[in-house]
Amino acid sequence: MSTVNSQDDEDTFKILVATDIHLGYLEKDPVRGNDTFVTFNEILDHAQKNEVDFVLLGGDLFHENKPSRKTVHSCLESLRKYCMGDRPVQFEILSDQAVNFHYSKFPWVNYQDENLNISIPVFSIHGNHDDPTGADALCALDILSCAGLVNHFGRSTSVEKIAISPILLRKGRTKIALYGLGSIPDERLYRMFVNKQVTMLRPKEDEDSWFNLFVIHQNRSKHGATNYIPEQFLDDFIDLVVWGHEHECKITPFQNEQQRFYISQPGSSVVTSLSPGEAVKKHIGLLHVKGKKMKMEKIALETVRTFHIEDVVLADHPDLFNPDNPNVTQAIQAFCMEKVELMLDNAERERLGNPHQPEKPIIRLRVDYAGGFEPFSIYRFSQKYMHRVANPKDIIHFFRHRGQKEKKDIDLNFGKLVSRPTEAMTLRVEDLVKQYFQTAEKKVQLSLLTERGMGEAVQEFVDKEEKDAIEELVKFQLEKTQRFLKERRTEAEEEKIDEEVRKFRESRKKNTEEEDKEVREAMLRARAHRSEDEVLVAASSDEDSMDMEMMGVSNPSDGLSSTQSRGRGRARGRARGARGQNSTTRGSSRRGRGTTSQESTSSSRSYKPVSVPAKNMTIMDGRPVISPLF
Repeated sequence: MSTVNSQDDEDTFKILVATDIHLGYLEKDPVRGNDTFVTFNEILDHAQKNEVDFVLLGGDLFHENKPSRKTVHSCLESLRKYCMGDRPVQFEILSDQAVNFHYSKFPWVNYQDENLNISIPVFSIHGNHDDPTGADALCALDILSCAGLVNHFGRSTSVEKIAISPILLRKGRTKIALYGLGSIPDERLYRMFVNKQVTMLRPKEDEDSWFNLFVIHQNRSKHGATNYIPEQFLDDFIDLVVWGHEHECKITPFQNEQQRFYISQPGSSVVTSLSPGEAVKKHIGLLHVKGKKMKMEKIALETVRTFHIEDVVLADHPDLFNPDNPNVTQAIQAFCMEKVELMLDNAERERLGNPHQPEKPIIRLRVDYAGGFEPFSIYRFSQKYMHRVANPKDIIHFFRHRGQKEKKDIDLNFGKLVSRPTEAMTLRVEDLVKQYFQTAEKKVQLSLLTERGMGEAVQEFVDKEEKDAIEELVKFQLEKTQRFLKERRTEAEEEKIDEEVRKFRESRKKNTEEEDKEVREAMLRARAHRSEDEVLVAASSDEDSMDMEMMGVSNPSDGLSSTQSRGRGRARGRARGARGQNSTTRGSSRRGRGTTSQESTSSSRSYKPVSVPAKNMTIMDGRPVISPLF
């Protein structure tokens, strides 16, 4: 890269770009547990040494939706170490921050907070691993945002229409319009793009003078008919798209020939799946923007554990392996050992001269044993490499391609061989539910609910731990169907009722927007129900503790002897037995509360928490510096 003079520095943005850091991945693994934290520190260290204006993250900062205390603590520690300081921030924000961060209790960028001393601002969208969930729709990034260490942007709260309002940045004579869109289920976002429900707002004044930078976290490669976001869906006024979620590193910007914008796919900073895409060297990017021109400088990550993968098709070696040979399994095992040793040698050569790289590499040998061969014991094989590789339990992966026997004389394309299992692995929960009910026998098919709605509820149950999601969806749909039948005044004949229910179900399947609303409302009811249960549990525990105090039962940690404890336990049992006979007396003696036990119980159960929805502000609520794109 050519040197930048002082005049360029005044007008040039320097942005460190990274995506899919997945903090906390395999944190309990004795060998790989700290890999994500070490690499995150390296990323922030590069930002500090290069004196960047800000760090831009493309989602999945955390691997888990509910990261552990260790993971959150390590993240806060790194951000405080590298991003706080006295170095002044050289750019300013021109847009209305109350619009950019409208869902936050502190709707302004962190470096402008008078109580904080930020030297490197971090802007991040959320990914599919750390997306908002729960009763208050919070995510781990909201914790970092509340602490003043990360600026969480690009969050959409509507399932009907999305208006993406940019953060307008200016440094000298260079102006950047920073757009962001946090992860949304691909099929839903695909449908919204098709229905023209996604709008990117643009500045009113001198809209052609802005460098338009868009950060997105979605499937880029096609995993199904609508389970991805085509590049052609994005607006052609964009200059650069930073695409998260895809883990293969393709960080050098390349141009989309139709839309004419450039795309940079930084990939992940840690290996989370043993696939060929993850074996590509990991990089982050140092983006320079001046006016409408840009340049991306690749920075190789030195702390990433090396990963080597190789494919073997046993049927391609008829001179070595004969399925009829009784010792063929031992021969295959020796062959695999030779391959693993070769990969270990390559990993050692790659590590030489890099003291920051972990010593033990990740090794993966995929073996296609079709053609009458039998796999050997993976566990016995892995014991030989316990102290040499980071993943000894899954060094070998056996699979068998069914079409192998019919195509013995044809050169095999391994990419085609593994495409089928790869697609199977990308199936989501809601897809499996939909396939099951659509292919099931007629007697077990859904007659009231839709497959899509049930799939969404099951996904909430599995991914978000919403235990009441399915039950609330069923109740919601049942109530709505009953209201529909009453309005139609359907006669109480089974055949007519069944016919009306079938018509109602088919109309809902066609109206996807209405169905999305129904599913969302049912999920909100499930979350509210969970919050109510938590209140009841808390109230019940408080009541029990009051009972113990009233009966003279001390805390178990007060140092009572075993004899005293048993005596107190018997007294408590007798008191509880008498509680039902004189509840009024008991209630009036409880520290002046003046309520009976029955009244207290009923009042706690009737409590219903009220959730106040956040104001869904649009760009029109802020300063008049933005106009919709037509």
